[in-house]
Amino acid sequence: MGRENHALITGLFLIALVTASTAIVFWIGTMNQERNLYIISTRESVSGLNPESTVFYRGIAVGKVLKVKFDPLDSGIILIPVEVDKNIVLSKGVYATLRLKGVTGLTQIQLEDSGAISEVLPPGDNPMTHIHLVPSLTDRLMDTGEELLHKADHLMQRLSSLLNDENEKNIGGILSNLKTLTDKLSELQKSVDKALTGIPALTTDARKTLTNIDGLTNDLQKLTGEVQNLSVKAGNLVDSGKNTGDALTQSTLPKVNKLLTELQSTAQQVKRVATILENNPQELLLGPSQRDSGPGEPDYKEPK
Repeated sequence: MGRENHALITGLFLIALVTASTAIVFWIGTMNQERNLYIISTRESVSGLNPESTVFYRGIAVGKVLKVKFDPLDSGIILIPVEVDKNIVLSKGVYATLRLKGVTGLTQIQLEDSGAISEVLPPGDNPMTHIHLVPSLTDRLMDTGEELLHKADHLMQRLSSLLNDENEKNIGGILSNLKTLTDKLSELQKSVDKALTGIPALTTDARKTLTNIDGLTNDLQKLTGEVQNLSVKAGNLVDSGKNTGDALTQSTLPKVNKLLTELQSTAQQVKRVATILENNPQELLLGPSQRDSGPGEPDYKEPK
């Protein structure tokens, strides 16, 4: 009995020693780590989330999950108490998502801050300060997977109806037409290549033509200068003609008119003399005969 009691006492001592060592190590490990309590709430599924899961803030491990439980006042809400290092200051704009841990199927908490609210989020179990768990990208893809499969099935049905026998023949005809068009384009390309071969000679002719045009332009410029000089001389000639016309109108023509008037008067006198000589030649020697004054003439006397 003594040996059995000694073995039992030794075993109990070892168990107590291991338990005490574990408690001391855990106490030493958590002695300098003061943490705040925050509550994450959600109505979504939290598959793969277990107590002691790591809590990350912007990709850095800052705490752990204490437990996962239902809200005693509303079974539709899941509450996830977490501990976060006290030196991490969370704002009221923080939110949580689930992220997969490798290929194990387990999930962890990922805290993100939108930056829209700078007010500090106080720790504690206050429903007004709960952190909301929003669906992650994987969750959204899983939720929309059924809809995507339905759309894919609908698309396959449309493709099947599109690729029926009649449409397949039409597509074959279109491909044949495309091949014919491609051959014609190839022939057209060859023709274009041949046409491009003569472009250098055409370019040389065009340069010669441009040279001749430049010479013609210079000649036209010279001719334009001569025309301008001729226009100036013509203007001067017009001015001289205008001055001569003015002098002719104002001076010469009145003198000519006066001379013509005097010539007309002289001609009338000569005509009168010729008439007198023709009728009475003796008047040339005897002088004009005196005659009585007629009515209306000077010295006219009425008969008594």
